[in-house]
Amino acid sequence: MTAIDQAVDRLADAASTGRPCRPVRDLVTDIPSAYEVQRRLNARRRAAPVTGRKIGLTSPAVQRQLGVDQPDFGVLFADMEVSGHTRADRLLQPKIEAEIAFVLAADLTGDLDAAAVRAAVEYAVPALEIVDSRIADWDITITDTVADNASSGLYALGSERLPLSAFEPVEATMRMYADDELVSQGTGAACLGDPLNALLWLARTARDFGDPLRAGQVILSGALGPMAPVSPGVTIKAEISGLGSVAVTFEDDPS
Repeated sequence: MTAIDQAVDRLADAASTGRPCRPVRDLVTDIPSAYEVQRRLNARRRAAPVTGRKIGLTSPAVQRQLGVDQPDFGVLFADMEVSGHTRADRLLQPKIEAEIAFVLAADLTGDLDAAAVRAAVEYAVPALEIVDSRIADWDITITDTVADNASSGLYALGSERLPLSAFEPVEATMRMYADDELVSQGTGAACLGDPLNALLWLARTARDFGDPLRAGQVILSGALGPMAPVSPGVTIKAEISGLGSVAVTFEDDPS
């Protein structure tokens, strides 16, 4: 069994048993190998349709929280989307962050620049990403999180949809609340300088991996501020100026 096979099995076992595992950086020491682990893990869940991608580690605040220094990406599946409410115990170690999501109207292939990615966006929508880690205590490096599908968990989209002619992502400000308590805040500029910069990075990276972004996909462009913990019984609401809001209630665990 190769080191990549062992990493795949370690993460798959953590996901299936609900018991976080030790990091996989002893097995996966470079980013291309980590993406191969991610690819093999995601191939096991192809029964759920792919709905898009997520960009992770775009915010300096989140990079500092996790001790990494570059973005990554993961795959979104239909069974990851939640609407209005969910259970915190669906995941192992959930945290939450507020983002701007883009829904694409066109494939992103060939030569790509800022104008091309902007033109490919059908609309922007407020989003919450409920991140998770199969690795115990979030003890991750860049190879750990890449292998673990960029620490993907669940996501929720708001109801407001705006074309980029009516909304400028870099100018947005974000405030996220747990019930009435402010738990995170940030700006569009906190996401690689502009959420559209993050989309361009992903579009080029996905193209170079041979799996380009496609029309209709949802792209979570990255956190606008620090992650916050998730607790049962709490409603998380994010307000993004100029775009709208999105909320998820985490139902109490069963007694």
